[in-house]
Amino acid sequence: TGYGRLLLMKVKQSRWKMFVVAGAAMAFVVGMVSTVPNVYAGGTIKVDDDKWISIGMGTRTSFSMSEDGSASGAQWNNKFGVDNARIYINGKVHKYVGFEFNTECFNCGNSGQAAGPRTSNTFGSNSGMGMLDVIGKFEINELVNVWFGRMLVPTERGELNGPFYHAVYDGFRTPLNPADFSTNFGAGGAGMYGRDNGVTFFGKIHPGGTHLQYVAGLFTGTQSGPGTTAGTLGGPNLRNSLKYAGRLTWNLLNEEKNPGYYTSGTYYGTAGDILALAVGGEYQNAAAGSLANPAPFGAFTSDILFEKVFSDKGVFTFNAEYKRYWAGSLASFTDASATAPFATNFPIFGGTSFTGYAMYLFPQEVGIGRFQPYGRYTFVNSVYQNALDEFEAGVNYVIAGHNARISTWWRHGNLSTSASNYPGTTGFAGGVAGLAGAHQDSFHVALQLQY
Repeated sequence: TGYGRLLLMKVKQSRWKMFVVAGAAMAFVVGMVSTVPNVYAGGTIKVDDDKWISIGMGTRTSFSMSEDGSASGAQWNNKFGVDNARIYINGKVHKYVGFEFNTECFNCGNSGQAAGPRTSNTFGSNSGMGMLDVIGKFEINELVNVWFGRMLVPTERGELNGPFYHAVYDGFRTPLNPADFSTNFGAGGAGMYGRDNGVTFFGKIHPGGTHLQYVAGLFTGTQSGPGTTAGTLGGPNLRNSLKYAGRLTWNLLNEEKNPGYYTSGTYYGTAGDILALAVGGEYQNAAAGSLANPAPFGAFTSDILFEKVFSDKGVFTFNAEYKRYWAGSLASFTDASATAPFATNFPIFGGTSFTGYAMYLFPQEVGIGRFQPYGRYTFVNSVYQNALDEFEAGVNYVIAGHNARISTWWRHGNLSTSASNYPGTTGFAGGVAGLAGAHQDSFHVALQLQY
């Protein structure tokens, strides 16, 4: 009938519209995938070479078993954790002007593998997404570039790798910088997750066929605010002096090519042979200690990355890092006059530390990835407590470089059982010099994915 033919036509038109919409969506997704500008970006919407926006994501999850780490203190502690959950947004609005905006699940890291502050694992505080980076970029040429906003403080390779671009899953085993273990920006803090508000200048020259990159930044750093009692002040740096930070990296062989001044712990052989030597540090006046006994904070770091690609496509990688921190005397941290926001002073680590690891990426693909065994040693020597150390042995199963990797490792040491919760702090609790804890064994399995 006429009505039947009309109904059939409407059904066909509806199906045709569905196919058109589905086809357009597929084309959009394919287009995004096919225009990825670099390893830090996911899908890209591109207007032209000077105007585009990219969106990506990254997540890291893990399982850990720690000897005598249970609440009873007598059994193994077994737990799963979400260590990172990030969204990356990058783009350009002009040939020389770009932006970066990244988010993080600040309170997810209850497994103890990722760097950053911890909070109680309660509903409403264990999954809050927040602003990680917000950067305005003026990238003029290879010699002169300027970033403004909230960004990583440039000091050491481990810091600039971030959690996703370390060669090992848990890269943060040496003392943390103030912007790492602080839990706030501005008054009452010193930054978060290695980030602070400021400005960074960076560029690169090529003397004698080598590659030398400079990075220099000026940041808010540690600041104090009102005390708990009206009309009082608490903490160091009441004059709000700024933090100075910088880094020099000299590539003697092939050039490392990363976005901005970021780094990587390995390139899995994609960059050829690498030999990178670097020094860095930061300084801020009266940024440690207490209201009555402030002390300047200074840090010197040095690191080396060596990567050798063999003819059979096997890759040997060696990373090492040395740190020296100055943060005042014990009196600076045992001041009874300390009041909020630094009710227990500002306990910055003072002393030296070293970490180094070697790994080999086998050339043969097994299944969908390649195996990369490694060994690592870390030593922390605080001026406030006994020396700590840790051995680590593990295997990475590398599927797609830093974008898809499964890691498993075993640890033995006392970094996690010392009087301090983490070697990034002073190493004493309640104003009393702490002692090194018992050596502990632990086993870990972790998954890293990003796009």
